[in-house]
Amino acid sequence: MDINKTDIIEVAPTFRVQWEEVQDCFVVLYPEGMVKLSQSAGEIMKRIDGQTTIESIIKDLETTFSENNLENDVLKFLEVAYDTGWIRNKK
Repeated sequence: MDINKTDIIEVAPTFRVQWEEVQDCFVVLYPEGMVKLSQSAGEIMKRIDGQTTIESIIKDLETTFSENNLENDVLKFLEVAYDTGWIRNKK
């Protein structure tokens, strides 16, 4: 899928992102199970709220973690998240 930084994305309806205390990480929940997310994946997914552009998510991550040039890593992860069906463009 072609990702445009001005896209507003949301978590797909059959998935939910939440912090799991027992797992000590963010997870993606879906009817058949759960996927544990790495810290960086969790930081990206928790910012997907159906109101924020991809560009704003990247800027927020760069500010929060005092890192520059996170764009490529974030976009690569979002491509995977699109392909797995976790996220979609807001309609």
